[in-house]
Amino acid sequence: MLFYVVLLAMVALFLALRLYSVLGKRTGHEQQPLARSADDRPLPVTLPRAAEPVQGTTPVMNRNIDPRAEQGLRSVISGEPGFDVTQFLGGAQAAYRMTLEAFWKGDEDALADLVEADVLAAFSEAIEQRREAGQTLDNRLIRIDSAKIVDAQVEGRQARITVRFDADIAAITRDAEGNVIAGSLSDAVETHDVWTFARTLKSGDPNWKLVDTDEA
Repeated sequence: MLFYVVLLAMVALFLALRLYSVLGKRTGHEQQPLARSADDRPLPVTLPRAAEPVQGTTPVMNRNIDPRAEQGLRSVISGEPGFDVTQFLGGAQAAYRMTLEAFWKGDEDALADLVEADVLAAFSEAIEQRREAGQTLDNRLIRIDSAKIVDAQVEGRQARITVRFDADIAAITRDAEGNVIAGSLSDAVETHDVWTFARTLKSGDPNWKLVDTDEA
């Protein structure tokens, strides 16, 4: 009887050792798998940032600026950092249209706000000659094809910027009775004008005035 008890005990011990070798001993304090270090983790992809303009640098030149005018424009910007080429060209085109329309209508008061004295005198003389001849202009600015800065200068605080305008204009001259004596509204003429605008930099008046006109 004692022999069987000892035998059963030995069998139980053998099974326990086998179970331990297969499953291992778990006490709740086993070492957990180590977390991956930051160096082992895949790095996030960083997209390159677009280059930002540096304050105080010269503007990016474009097709609306002749290379000959670049140095002069740098001088304008240096004298007045708030100067904007795009805004200037937009204003120049508006001034071109308003000046032509005022001249065609013979509106000298409107011209006085847009041009300097010498140009106003020349326009007024041409307007007076039309009146004496009993003629009127019935012109139309069809479109401005391009406006390009071709020159720029600064002397002291006086800035001068020259713009070439390529435009299509329908021109008609009428006599005192309203009869067409020259031109046609159905046939626009290509026009190429070179106008120079001037302004005192950092002055209280933001307006540029026409100081010279020529044909390209």
